[in-house]
Amino acid sequence: MTMHVRAALPGEIPALAKLWYNGWQDAHAALMPAELTRLRTEQSFAERLAAALPRIRVVGPEGAPIGFAIVKDDELYQLFVAADARGKGVAVTLIEDAETRLAASGVETAWLACAIGNERAARFYEKRGWRRIGTFSNEIETSEGPFNLDVCRYEKRLGTLSSGERADTHRQV
Repeated sequence: MTMHVRAALPGEIPALAKLWYNGWQDAHAALMPAELTRLRTEQSFAERLAAALPRIRVVGPEGAPIGFAIVKDDELYQLFVAADARGKGVAVTLIEDAETRLAASGVETAWLACAIGNERAARFYEKRGWRRIGTFSNEIETSEGPFNLDVCRYEKRLGTLSSGERADTHRQV
């Protein structure tokens, strides 16, 4: 099966918000302070997705994405996959695409924040060559303004792509 990574469409924001909300509840809610969990509504995810739309790449049919990744400057900012699509290569396809996009934009060392205690994600990142650097206080976005949260920082040296290389990704799984 070939997975194609493509740009998210504006009409997919509701589906992506639901995917993100469900994934966040599954992986993060039990690990986070109650105040942050209260602020992480499906609507808050939809608003963040709308603001990030040009930087969102997805896997899945138009109108029904099964996973997405967002890059922001030198950061792999978000990576979420629907529960029923996990373990099928979607996350690998998305992270490879994100790394390619980051490298193509000149990023030599990318970083990401991983929730402390999210061992499933930590194992996945480490398998993909990301190194845990330590913990730091990350200022995250909420509907009520910045929220400081201690997270694990991962980094990966990417190198750079020549200007002729493309960041479009297709992967056989």
